[in-house]
Amino acid sequence: MIRLALYSQDPKLLPLLRSALATRFNVKLETSREQIKQIAARGEVEVLILDFDGNYSSFEEQTAFLADVADAHVPIVVMTDDLRRSTTTEFLLRGAYDCVGKPPSLLELEVVVRRAHERALMERELEQMRRVEAERHCDQLIGTSGRSQVVYDLVRRVASLSATVLITGESGTGKELVARAIHNVGNRAKNAFVPVSCGAIPESLIEAELFGHEKGAFTGANGARAGYLEQAGEGTLFLDEIGELSLNTQVKLLRVLQEKEFCRLGSSKRTPLQARVVLATHQDLRGMVAAGTFRHDLFFRVNVMQIHVPALRERTEDIPTLARHFLRKYSKEYEKPVNDIRPDAMELLVAYGWPGNVRELENLIQGAVILTDGDTIARSDLPTHLQVEKEARECLAETFDDLLRQFKVDLANRAVAECDGNKTLAARKLSVSRAYLHRLIRMAPDSVQGAA
Repeated sequence: MIRLALYSQDPKLLPLLRSALATRFNVKLETSREQIKQIAARGEVEVLILDFDGNYSSFEEQTAFLADVADAHVPIVVMTDDLRRSTTTEFLLRGAYDCVGKPPSLLELEVVVRRAHERALMERELEQMRRVEAERHCDQLIGTSGRSQVVYDLVRRVASLSATVLITGESGTGKELVARAIHNVGNRAKNAFVPVSCGAIPESLIEAELFGHEKGAFTGANGARAGYLEQAGEGTLFLDEIGELSLNTQVKLLRVLQEKEFCRLGSSKRTPLQARVVLATHQDLRGMVAAGTFRHDLFFRVNVMQIHVPALRERTEDIPTLARHFLRKYSKEYEKPVNDIRPDAMELLVAYGWPGNVRELENLIQGAVILTDGDTIARSDLPTHLQVEKEARECLAETFDDLLRQFKVDLANRAVAECDGNKTLAARKLSVSRAYLHRLIRMAPDSVQGAA
């Protein structure tokens, strides 16, 4: 049974409606505006009926109250004796689902309430489908670590906005995957995603590639061509490695982002920018601004919303998941029944520093799948430099611990000698317990033996 709340200050209407609606709905009556707001905010009902019976100082007060209640996203049916088009239109704009006259027809009221409830259910189902779809697209971003979850949350938050997004992170961390997830999760997913690597285009061609050109705009322009800004349409333009742009091109990009329009080379016709722009870089743009190689006004324009993709060494708990993902990918691609990674091999993967990040891990697993003759990747299938680095780290850690231990022993023996063998005074001098001092002295075979 639909849970229904009826707000009214009409003492005659309340009992009549309650008796008429109680057989069809679970009805709650309320005469307090604050209370009806709280009921809606807590989600205690599925439909609200608000009686605008004239107990308001002005029409503006009615619409303000309606807007406040509508913030709870509970479908609202307004009862009013003023059914002029201008009045009902304003109610609908402020959040009402429908309006009915007073006194209401019970049959009409029941139909409207049920339709409002059905619409709310459909909207919730649609929102759930959108969330599932968002999760599906974010699955391309593999990892369960806390740092990865922060990235996924930011992707979902900015996906349907038009704000410029700057993605930062080292090379190989997956910045383009993040950009594609933003596009796929958002409301532009049905339109084009146009990736552009700014560093791969010669300086002499970058403007023609971005803005397009008309026939005869420059030597060799034998025909008109749409640039990347135009090709993206109402989709997403992804400009990778924007730190590679020259100062001259930066000025022109800034103008496009500010004015939301551009001209093809050789034309004065202004074309509106419809695409959302997402940018990425592995460079320190703030440092480049300080050095004068990146414009500060462009930096502030593109840095509206920043998503930092962490390096793989900063989220080592994601390495096993990523490694097994690439294992499944390449074992299927090469039609080899390789289905797992041995624990000692995985230990090497987790211990490695991954200067090339996820891209390096993918390439390494790809090579291991090609090389292995078994159904699992063994330690011997991995490059030797992984083993060398692990041993070097262990050796360094062991050497450091040995040096630190010897330093403590030497310090303890020196303190005892300076205190003429009195270990109690030596312990006080070092601010340690006497028992700990004894343990340090016993570590050395030639320890100083002195007075208690």
